[in-house]
Amino acid sequence: MTDGTGGAGEPEASDSLKAFGEVVKAFRKRAGLTQEEFAPRVRYSVPTVASIEQGRRFPPVDFVERAEQTLDAFGALRGAARHLSRQPGLASWFRQWARFEAEAVSLYTYECRLIPGLLQTEAYARTLFTNQLPPLGDDQVEAQWVARAERQRLLRERPNTAFSFILEEHLFLRRMGGAEVTQELIDHVLGLAELRNVEVQVMPLVRNGHAGLDGPMQLLETPDARWFAYNEGQRGGMFVPERKEVSVLQMRYARMRSQALSLDDSLSLLQRMRGAS
Repeated sequence: MTDGTGGAGEPEASDSLKAFGEVVKAFRKRAGLTQEEFAPRVRYSVPTVASIEQGRRFPPVDFVERAEQTLDAFGALRGAARHLSRQPGLASWFRQWARFEAEAVSLYTYECRLIPGLLQTEAYARTLFTNQLPPLGDDQVEAQWVARAERQRLLRERPNTAFSFILEEHLFLRRMGGAEVTQELIDHVLGLAELRNVEVQVMPLVRNGHAGLDGPMQLLETPDARWFAYNEGQRGGMFVPERKEVSVLQMRYARMRSQALSLDDSLSLLQRMRGAS
């Protein structure tokens, strides 16, 4: 699945993330700050700070630096961050991408198999989890949903990050989970498309040309203007750092943007599908 939390890998518990969170909390309390007082100083929301302290979210690099300076932590937070290796609810092969994703200034996603994790509703996501093979236990399903819900905060907590999604029309026609789940999903996607930093385009069923026939892809731009890509298959994902390979995928994504329906036409189609589902 497109975020490494619903397909090929198994989520792992994160002792290192929990330890890092405890260190942050200890230094925060030593400084006499509540989470509400600490959050604006590191320029993150209170829920994000809470998630990091609870070991449920991988701390972005700028969070570590601001926390280190704000709390005068003697280099302890930087040192602890270097040893972070596990992220709960995310497959091992996805974690490197997730770290870049949390700091990206641009994130482009093309998907032809399922609705991307950042756009999923809980009902849709749980449908995917419960249909997964081999079957997942209840605790695994919960861990995967928590990880996915945490990632979805990116859309609202990073208003200066540009998110672009190109989705195949058939993803909505499949009615994964049933008509009610699909209606809720379309409403959710339409709502997210109203955000200034989110663009959603639909690739129509009938199309003479298609630049994305080799499969789904994700592209992102880092704050230092570097681009990376990520491709995912049945049993694993591949992080793509090579500039030449990334350039090819950028070219394909740009072409797909012109081949898909316009932003307005995409939303109009989703609204019609909502009424017909």
